[in-house]
Amino acid sequence: MIVRSDLKLVTGNANYSLAQDIAKYLGEELTKCTVSRFSDGEIFVQIEENIRGHDLFIIQPTNPPADNLMELLIMIEAARRASAMRITAVLPYYGYARQDRKDKPRVAITAKLVANLITTAGADRIITMDLHASQIQGFFDLPHDHLYSSVLFNKYFRTLKLDNLCVVSPDVGSIKLARATSKSLDADIAIVDKRRPKANVAEAMNLIGSVENKNVLIRDDMIDTAGSIAAAAECVKQNGALDIYAAATHGVLSGQALERIEKSPIKKLIISDSIDQSERDLPDKIEVLTCSELIGEAIKRIADEESVSSLFEDQPMVV
Repeated sequence: MIVRSDLKLVTGNANYSLAQDIAKYLGEELTKCTVSRFSDGEIFVQIEENIRGHDLFIIQPTNPPADNLMELLIMIEAARRASAMRITAVLPYYGYARQDRKDKPRVAITAKLVANLITTAGADRIITMDLHASQIQGFFDLPHDHLYSSVLFNKYFRTLKLDNLCVVSPDVGSIKLARATSKSLDADIAIVDKRRPKANVAEAMNLIGSVENKNVLIRDDMIDTAGSIAAAAECVKQNGALDIYAAATHGVLSGQALERIEKSPIKKLIISDSIDQSERDLPDKIEVLTCSELIGEAIKRIADEESVSSLFEDQPMVV
């Protein structure tokens, strides 16, 4: 695949394998970049190739540790001072997005703070995928392309040809995504009414809709501790569901997540590689789909000044 000659790709340490796959899809080589540490832990970045006047795409998810975010900011700063023509921050996973509003006294809105940091560092454009809340796009005063992994997941589940399928939202916040998925897969829909007494603690209370004698797909944007997914799976199982599948774009998988998934009645969990999973010992019931082609195609179209909207075929905008 041939793209514009002035396109450059650079990445930090957050998800090097995904950046390599994106570069391979585009027929490009990753720009050489040194990302190292001083003895006290401070991050040092040096872009080893000339990028003056080039269209630069920095591929760097901002999942924990916070070093990933700092690497992104410093790479943007280095690129700006190296006179890149345009700097696009490619964030397969946008960290700190869950704090997107002031719903308690004396708390921060970190989704806006991170947007400000990226803008101030010198980014000209943003690419994200499946933000925790779509309105976060409005936190950026920059052109913003928001990609949807539904293109990947819906294609995968069509190949399974599951009969009598019901798509389940594990909480009220994922209703729009579940509704769009159910429409695309021509399936029924149900909702788990979840209570969250505190952060990272989920309690499934009631099921709205019927899953009896149906195959179930639980659809969410991310899995952190797996409390919501596991509770939703137990809830639908108790209500007569047959095979239970789950799909989430971002596999944060912190704390006891893997243990909860293993013990849950979920038959197969599908996640994307927006977060690097290469160092994890994932159980057999977890399958990882690559988002490299989706992101690579978006990068190509932006570099070629073409429309990106056709990539939004399965975006969750059903009303």
